[in-house]
Amino acid sequence: QVQLVESGGGLVQPGGSLRLSCAASGSFFSIADMGWFRQAPGKQRELVAVISSGGSTNYADSVKDRFTISRDNAKNTVYLQMNSLKPEDTAVYLCNADIRRRSYTRTLNYWGQGTQVTVSS
Repeated sequence: QVQLVESGGGLVQPGGSLRLSCAASGSFFSIADMGWFRQAPGKQRELVAVISSGGSTNYADSVKDRFTISRDNAKNTVYLQMNSLKPEDTAVYLCNADIRRRSYTRTLNYWGQGTQVTVSS
């Protein structure tokens, strides 16, 4: 069974920083893209940032120059460093990954359970 487990959420004041982590566990062959999505109350889920296995990154315009996604392939972990946080960044942040269970199977998409980020004074 493959699991994605997030950590690092919490309450922070505007202008502050948080670092989210997401570790993949279980039995699998490889991980392709890893990313972070977020969902605020009453809003659709949106992509925040994604990173390929080779390190290529893409960001939502709303977080460019403030958030940085990175990964440690040896630890099967993806990170999201969030700086200059704004109240509109408040949301549940969900980890997402494309994982191949065996060398001969196709990749499947997995989600973490989510971690709450609240930006408020």
